Amino acid sequence: MTADPASLGREVWDRLHPEDREWLRSLAREAGPGARVALVGGAVRDALLGGTPLDLDVAVEGADTGALAAASGLPALVHPAFGNATVTLPDGRQADLVRTRRETYPVPGANPLPLPGTLEDDLARRDFGLNALGLEVPPEEAPQLLDVTGGLADLRARVLRPLHSRSLHEDASRLVRGARLAGRLGLEAHPELRRQVLGALGMAEQTPRLWAELGLLVREPRPGRAARVLEGWGAGRLLPAGAAERLEALDTRRDAGEEVSPTTYAAALLSAAPDPATWVGRLGLGGKPGALLARALGDAPTSPGSPEATLRALLRPDAYAGLSGRDVVARGVPPGPAVGAALAHLAALRRAGAVGSRAEEEAALTAYLARQEPTPSPG
Repeated sequence: MTADPASLGREVWDRLHPEDREWLRSLAREAGPGARVALVGGAVRDALLGGTPLDLDVAVEGADTGALAAASGLPALVHPAFGNATVTLPDGRQADLVRTRRETYPVPGANPLPLPGTLEDDLARRDFGLNALGLEVPPEEAPQLLDVTGGLADLRARVLRPLHSRSLHEDASRLVRGARLAGRLGLEAHPELRRQVLGALGMAEQTPRLWAELGLLVREPRPGRAARVLEGWGAGRLLPAGAAERLEALDTRRDAGEEVSPTTYAAALLSAAPDPATWVGRLGLGGKPGALLARALGDAPTSPGSPEATLRALLRPDAYAGLSGRDVVARGVPPGPAVGAALAHLAALRRAGAVGSRAEEEAALTAYLARQEPTPSPG
């Protein structure tokens, strides 16, 4: 990463997809004289870290975002109450257009009050310095990198620094968002962030957005890393006891090439919760993780490599793969009710602890089938 802002601007610009560059130019032209259009936030950060940004957030000063969205000719959803719009790009990605603003927090933990502001105001209202970078895109001239908070220095040092002394108290969800970023990008906490952790924890119950951020944690590339970051910052109590270890164990499986879905991670988190139903509601997980957890804890046979098998191996390492209907048919039982009856018998033995391995189950099936054979009639 060079020190020259002009070169950095070109670096960000060159990392964008050509069609994204053209779309941003068209927005700047349509916005008109005196208006300002800038790519902001994570896209700029990720480009400077060497990635190709896909998620685009655009801040607009001095023009109507709804009108710009409509003028693009792309499918758009306008949010008049907030002065924002969401545009669906030709490849299906969604890009957000937001009106530049300042924010105040009349009540910590509640939604902020938006006020009109400049592009610089909009960058300064953000959570961390390295997320407060912008790339201003003029209609024709070279795009210019904007750094009004010292975010470039943070990016070079790979540190997360809150932008003011009450940042995490006013919005405790920033604590979890920071842990997600730190786990994903290998970032360290600035001393100011660590100083604010206790204040954020004190506001957790009053900040609904914090629980939404925890729900997003299981969708990170490595959720276990993010959970360990929270623990390292002294905020491990935001997760159920033991959840970090289980999420980290799934990270290890994913690193070994195994496919582990967000639903599996969410089910692992629920498995550590004393009241899973409460956590489902808090994190907005829906019904799938709980249903997966129930199957993993049950006795029904699982397919190798399935989410149920992955979770069962994590939660019940002494469990074994029980006989399946295919195994019963291979023993000469015709497909139909007789197979179901044999499987039900084996499941009952598992629940009673009468069998504890596949070999014992095979022996139990042999004995069961022998009892089912008709007794020859006297000749």
